[in-house]
Amino acid sequence: MAKQEMMWALVFDKQIDDWERSKGFRKMEVPKPVLDEHTDPDDSDNVLIKVIYAGFCGSDRGIWFRNSFKGAIFDSLKKEKKSRRIIGHELLGEIVQVGSRARRLFGFKPKDIVTTESHIICGSCYQCRIGDTHVCADDIIIGISRDGCFAEYIKLPAKSLWRTDKNKISLKVGAVQEPFGNAVHCCTKVDLRGKTLAIFGCGTIGLFAVLVARALGAGRIIGIEPLEKHREMALALGADEVIALEPDARKSKSWQHDRKVVDAVLDCTNGIGADVAMEMSGFNSSLNNAIKSVRRGGDVVLFGLKSGNSILQDFDRLIVNGISLHSVIGRQIFRTWFITKNLLESKQNGIQDKILNVILAGGEGTVFHIDQYTPDLLEEAITAHPKVILQFS
Repeated sequence: MAKQEMMWALVFDKQIDDWERSKGFRKMEVPKPVLDEHTDPDDSDNVLIKVIYAGFCGSDRGIWFRNSFKGAIFDSLKKEKKSRRIIGHELLGEIVQVGSRARRLFGFKPKDIVTTESHIICGSCYQCRIGDTHVCADDIIIGISRDGCFAEYIKLPAKSLWRTDKNKISLKVGAVQEPFGNAVHCCTKVDLRGKTLAIFGCGTIGLFAVLVARALGAGRIIGIEPLEKHREMALALGADEVIALEPDARKSKSWQHDRKVVDAVLDCTNGIGADVAMEMSGFNSSLNNAIKSVRRGGDVVLFGLKSGNSILQDFDRLIVNGISLHSVIGRQIFRTWFITKNLLESKQNGIQDKILNVILAGGEGTVFHIDQYTPDLLEEAITAHPKVILQFS
């Protein structure tokens, strides 16, 4: 029997680290995935990818600090009879091996550059059958409920992959198409053309939303953000103005709206309110800020996640003022990806340059090779920057 090849990966191992008493990921040598149709006929549908870059997501941050996804990780590990999960779901890589059906149905071949949809859909549930694949009832999330891409190699089903033209999209930008797609989904939920948009929370997806909304024709973009660095970035990316939110305002009354913030949005809109408000932070108070700041008949797009219950302040206002709430999860597969591709490949909107030079700070302190990895170095980076990229090859 041939000796199992090994590779470097960043993992959480429940046998080594107690979830409640630990943080971070361990760099470990783990078995390299194998594509072998003789041993596993299902591998005919799979592709083996050499990871070039992998983006560090807010979800990964939640796992790092142990405040998100424990149940999904532990349940899937129990089902697989494993103790170790390779984290990560944002990637750009090069195909090195292709299953026979994957080659025949999708035309993939070695040397192709691909990224992936992080939600692997079942294709057979009610939602999938009617085309709502982004809310598949039995989806599997890469890096959470199956091994992810913080590794030198990853094996994935061909149906989830998305080709990337490296001559039109920078490799580093290609690695963040998945989270950029979140912003595209948010910004295409309602028509933004000529409208005033207020973005509550200018973290990574909120910053991407500034870029997307501007490219899609939003008339005016207002950011609301507590961190000065992120306010400056939002302005550099194309926001017309950014309102400072006092960090303590999110804690003093954990669910009530901030009157100063709402008044500032109304001042920016001649007392009318924003046509569209996007809640991107997950704070209960931010949800109520968004609802209070939108005009009569306006739309509130909900993307920020929060576990447990939330309180809707003055619920009757939603109905009396005809305000519509729209929730967004992931990307519409693959409709959102086509829009993402067109936005990123466009030479007119400058989106790629702004992602590279503003959000990724030109790579200064935001791009790390796996050989450089230490928990302290990565934690410092993910705390200081909205987006960090790991390089594996």
